[in-house]
Amino acid sequence: MEPEVFEEWMMIILVGGLILFMAFIVWDLAHKSKAGRYGTFVLFFALGLGVLGFIIKSIVIGSLEGV
Repeated sequence: MEPEVFEEWMMIILVGGLILFMAFIVWDLAHKSKAGRYGTFVLFFALGLGVLGFIIKSIVIGSLEGV
């Protein structure tokens, strides 16, 4: 396996694991602080925006490399 392919796979797997871990942390924070439905939604919405930014960045870089 080429190092570039390995690096790409590990980035996808490890960043995905980090996103899942952050989701668990946010859920635990919302649960312990008794944030309620709205507070939990706001916390996950903020996390979702960060994840969406990472996905959009990957799409833009991929499209620029293809040009």
